[in-house]
Amino acid sequence: MRIIEVFIVIVVIATFLIPFLNVKRKAIVAFAAILLCALLSSYFAINTLLGKTYEFFLPGSLITGLIPVRIDSLSGWFMLIINFVYITGSFYGIFYMNAYNEQKNNLSLHAVALIFLHSALISLCVIQNSMVFLIVWEMMALSSFILIIFEHEKTATIKAGINFLIQSHICIIFLMLGFIWVAIKQNSFDFNAITAYASGNHGVAIILFLCFFIGLSIKAGFVPFHTWLPYAHPVAPAHISGIMSGVIIKIGIFGILRMLLLIKPDYTIVGYIILTISIISGLYGVMLAIIQHNLKKLLAYHSIENIGIIGIGIGIGCIGMGSNNQVLASLGFAAALLHTLNHGLFKSLLFYAAGNVYQATHILNIESLGGLVKKMPQTAFLFLIAAIAISGIPPFNGFVSEFLIYNGLFSWLHDATLAALITIVFSILGLVLIGGLALLCFTKAFGIVFLGNPRHEFQHEIKEVSLFQLMPLYLIAFFIVFIGLFPILFLNLLYHPIALFAGTLINHESALSFNTVGVIQPINWAMWMLVLLVILVFSIRKIVTRKQKVVIEPTWGCAYVGFAPKTQYTANSFIRPYRKLFKPFLLIFKHKKDIEGIFPIKSHYESHSYDKVEKWMIDSPIRSLKSFMGRFTFLQNGRLQFYILYGIVFIVSVICIPVIYKTIIEFIEFIKQL
Repeated sequence: MRIIEVFIVIVVIATFLIPFLNVKRKAIVAFAAILLCALLSSYFAINTLLGKTYEFFLPGSLITGLIPVRIDSLSGWFMLIINFVYITGSFYGIFYMNAYNEQKNNLSLHAVALIFLHSALISLCVIQNSMVFLIVWEMMALSSFILIIFEHEKTATIKAGINFLIQSHICIIFLMLGFIWVAIKQNSFDFNAITAYASGNHGVAIILFLCFFIGLSIKAGFVPFHTWLPYAHPVAPAHISGIMSGVIIKIGIFGILRMLLLIKPDYTIVGYIILTISIISGLYGVMLAIIQHNLKKLLAYHSIENIGIIGIGIGIGCIGMGSNNQVLASLGFAAALLHTLNHGLFKSLLFYAAGNVYQATHILNIESLGGLVKKMPQTAFLFLIAAIAISGIPPFNGFVSEFLIYNGLFSWLHDATLAALITIVFSILGLVLIGGLALLCFTKAFGIVFLGNPRHEFQHEIKEVSLFQLMPLYLIAFFIVFIGLFPILFLNLLYHPIALFAGTLINHESALSFNTVGVIQPINWAMWMLVLLVILVFSIRKIVTRKQKVVIEPTWGCAYVGFAPKTQYTANSFIRPYRKLFKPFLLIFKHKKDIEGIFPIKSHYESHSYDKVEKWMIDSPIRSLKSFMGRFTFLQNGRLQFYILYGIVFIVSVICIPVIYKTIIEFIEFIKQL
């Protein structure tokens, strides 16, 4: 209880101090407050991963009753992820926001919102009172909105922020419906009431879970509830984009996992639903990422892809629980939980590297970049590590969690029915396509942005960011490599979170260790052999070439003597075969000026992509609603006489409707008596 009070005191003191400090001290105080809160909450989180659980009851009100605070290993795992991503992101933000020092008032609000968001995310992991949970969820939504619209003078930023806020409240509506339903039936806001109400009634349990799942899927970014992500990520400052992708959307994943534990629906049915939606999300996200020209929007669509991969793990874990398949359940949830951490690492690193590129060039359009590896070698190196990791290539962390999913699917083959066999085939095919398309996308992104010659003449010097700004990026990169080379250490930490789900199927700890750790051990040896082989090859190369003189010459231009950058691949031309192949699934608008004459002087080609799901599910209904409401514009005609008439009609209606209703009831009673 005392630690919780200290947590609240830190937040309150920092909130009141920040507006009165100068720009540098605002950032330092905000970071210090986040760091202290992270350390306090991490104390509980680490202990839960070692087997402890905590339960506190905070004094509430007549409305809420007591507020239970329960911390188990699932809460602890997500709290550690939130804290790590938040510490690195806020430290990076200290230096990233130096470019905005003149906006003193904006920085005060930004710093306070950053602290409140961290507090809200940690609180959502532990609070188990539905009324208070919704209040904290609203605090998270409003804090995120303030952070997203930092550059509110830009129209695109305001539109993206309002889009985020609207969809966040649609999410809250679904959560509220589920909580109200349970509260009416059980007369309690405690999360335990959800279990009490849903237990023993599979129909109610599935409907209740789907209600929560839709709301939480909006926050997580599953297709078709993903449309806010590609707008919010690009317009937010880089450290906010990293935090948003790294942990804010993961709170949706946490909510889904928590509801699986509380509601205990038919896990087989729910598993197939989650698995189907997740495969679609993974494929659709990466397919749209490939055709993006904005670097941060490209990364935003990859968040949808990786949420799909996490969902695939959750789906096969649920199916394993429903079919009493111990191996499938443990591997599925292990993969989902580990990939949640992995994605938080490499995606935040990618956004921070993209922020470095934006600060140096003031451009996010991939087509206008190129050759930055010569100007920003450290940023290029860090971006490359994260790009390899997100593509699922060993020996980095993304490979480990995806390998666990593959292993789970192949282990499912042993006792698969025909329906399960079809599901396995499509799941493996979907994962293979996701991995291959992700590799294509990041080959394009890294190659066009960092390699080749510059495609744009900048009026200012392009240079690497400061070492302090690079420090959190190197720390994240270290863990990306460390998890890839020592995955067993992290899988052992997952014993208690996995046991929450698959515990009823596992007799003792060694069984779980065999399922998760045993399958990765041979692959871990192979990855170490790969690393040693690469080191050996480079060492031999260095020894052989140490006496050779290094000569730098221009790249051969295939006998073309014109302007070399014009002969390079553009991002659009690089993925042209893909665009042609997947044309039925994509929506691309082209603007071009045709080439005329044998020796054309000037031509123009420009393409823009759009989300088909957004067009069908948001744009078309809104357009129809506007058309329908437009038929009633004659009512608002600006004439005072009509507005007086509306008032009279309203008053008469209020008087007459109860009278008419009472008369109808009396008439019905009279008929019944006859």
